[in-house]
Amino acid sequence: MDNLLLLLKAVILGIVEGITEFLPVSSTGHMILVGAFLGTDKGAYAQFFKLFEISIQFGAILAVVVLYRRRIVDVFRHLGRGQYGLRLTLGIIAALVPTVIVAKLLYKKIGDLLMIPLPVALSLVVGGIALIYCERAFSKNRKIKRMEDVGVKEGFVIGLFQCISFLWPGFSRSASTIIGGWVIGLTTVAAADFTFFLAIPTMFGATAYSLLDAKMQLTGIEIAALIVGFVVAFLVALIVVKKFIGFLKHKPLRVFGYYRIIVGVLMLLCVAVGILH
Repeated sequence: MDNLLLLLKAVILGIVEGITEFLPVSSTGHMILVGAFLGTDKGAYAQFFKLFEISIQFGAILAVVVLYRRRIVDVFRHLGRGQYGLRLTLGIIAALVPTVIVAKLLYKKIGDLLMIPLPVALSLVVGGIALIYCERAFSKNRKIKRMEDVGVKEGFVIGLFQCISFLWPGFSRSASTIIGGWVIGLTTVAAADFTFFLAIPTMFGATAYSLLDAKMQLTGIEIAALIVGFVVAFLVALIVVKKFIGFLKHKPLRVFGYYRIIVGVLMLLCVAVGILH
């Protein structure tokens, strides 16, 4: 019975990860909230679920690789001097520079201090307000219509914005990079495309580092739960990313801002009444 319950929790968290990882709503906030209701933050499997929530990000990463496989191949085919593939690759590398520095110096210390419900809830609310405000404030400045036109300068600025999500858990990597894209003149679709491309090395590196740092001995049922969560996150993310890009072509992102504020307030109420500690 305990094994079945563990697998059921793995399925639920895999669904949550697949839905929220690439939407500008913070997968961290949702994992904390859903995990608290499932009881994954306490008990015999508490340490395992910390590793689990990191590991299943690989499933979400793989979904992006599958969906963007043709564009990824095209980038590698156009790495010659003056070609868009080289410009975009250098832009991604430029975005990774501040991210790696901040992650190396501060991420673990920040995580120990702020990876708890109260600051994450506040981050959800503040991030929601920022999403609503920036979408309106920079609506007339969007001249870069294709991800392929992003270069070193634009990539570095987006990388600086991505650092916000590492410095304040719950802000959302997707939200911070899309906002950064708006600030430097990208359309919403171009900013989202670049965000997905940037997610591949960023999330792969962060996940791999966390897994290597964990040093845990897993039981057979725990390995099975990891596999289940990975597969579920992959399948759900496949659907969500594709639908999200279609959504962006016709609808504003402020709906996610309002949603974030609602979830953040809900988390604050849960903290106030003792459901979240």
